[in-house]
Amino acid sequence: MIKYLDDMEIGANVSPVVKRGPRSYIRLRNLKSKIHSWAIIIQDELGINYFPEVEHKEREFLQLIKKLRDGQIQTRKQTGEVFTGIGTLIKAFKAMWHWYQRVQKKEGIIVRDITQDIDARDKKPHFNYFTIEQLNLLCNEAKYNYRVLMMFLFDTGIRAPTELMNVKVSDLEWNEEKKHYTLTIREETSKTFGRRIKLLLCSAMLKEFIKTNKLKGDNFIFTTNHHQVNEYLKRLGHRILGIGEFWQKRGKDGKLYNCSKNGLTMYDFRHSSASYWLPRYKSESALKYRFGWKKSEMIHYYTELLGMKDTIEEEDLYVDVSKTQLERDLANKGNEITMLQEQIQAQERKMEEMIEVMKALQIENKYKQMEPVTVVLETTR
Repeated sequence: MIKYLDDMEIGANVSPVVKRGPRSYIRLRNLKSKIHSWAIIIQDELGINYFPEVEHKEREFLQLIKKLRDGQIQTRKQTGEVFTGIGTLIKAFKAMWHWYQRVQKKEGIIVRDITQDIDARDKKPHFNYFTIEQLNLLCNEAKYNYRVLMMFLFDTGIRAPTELMNVKVSDLEWNEEKKHYTLTIREETSKTFGRRIKLLLCSAMLKEFIKTNKLKGDNFIFTTNHHQVNEYLKRLGHRILGIGEFWQKRGKDGKLYNCSKNGLTMYDFRHSSASYWLPRYKSESALKYRFGWKKSEMIHYYTELLGMKDTIEEEDLYVDVSKTQLERDLANKGNEITMLQEQIQAQERKMEEMIEVMKALQIENKYKQMEPVTVVLETTR
């Protein structure tokens, strides 16, 4: 495990179909967590204490993966929860096994690929979507620190906790003319790429928060542990919006523990933010830049449950009223305008008729007022 992580840290023996170079510390920490979980699972379920021995128990390993997917293997948590994100877990194992194959090949040893029959697909996780109106309901009932945090998460759509916890005061630039911050998400803290985005919803609140807490230059803005934040959001979301399920379960040590499922988390703010900003951006590339996406399919991934679209149309900019209502209102206005035009035209025709009548009357009166004329007929001699 350590040799694998050491190689990934310097970019040695990486897959030929992925990018070259060292892996980020975020990626290394993620790999370490998943490989460590695999070590414990394989040790407990198959009695194997050395990864390469899995090659000789390929069928048993496939049966192990089925047990994982069927929820028959519990995590190390006291509450005994089952593993989620099995596909991501499998991908981590496949990456390590392929690294092991490349390392052994350099030594002239051929190792079979025991992962080729493993399905690494994963079910799309459950997401909670909420509107900005529902966000305001949450903020009205939240503690001040969490209120600022929630508005910041929704406004930026920032990845949490990785990018969020690395935001410093020095990453903010105040625009005095337009009264909002521009946030710089640094390259070294981003999963994909660094970027600069405008904070149009939370700037005033954030400015007051920084002033109140006397935060300076290199101070991190949000320092609350992300596990604690998620627990708070789950309780708040359930109380205000009815999101998630809560119950108590007796743990392995005999104690009662509070359990939850499908509750509100910081990750849900990124999805809801994407759904909020999608119809407000005029170009797909600008939206991808804001959220740090390299591929267009991420737009669909983050917004598909709301029936949103990948592309932006001019009519999609009308976001405060539903499209159906707008179309109905426009049709009604069109009918009213048509009726008014017809009424005006009818009045104009009547006016023209009246003008003709007036002219005729004027001519008649003129003739009546003329003096009689005597006509003398001369007799022809």
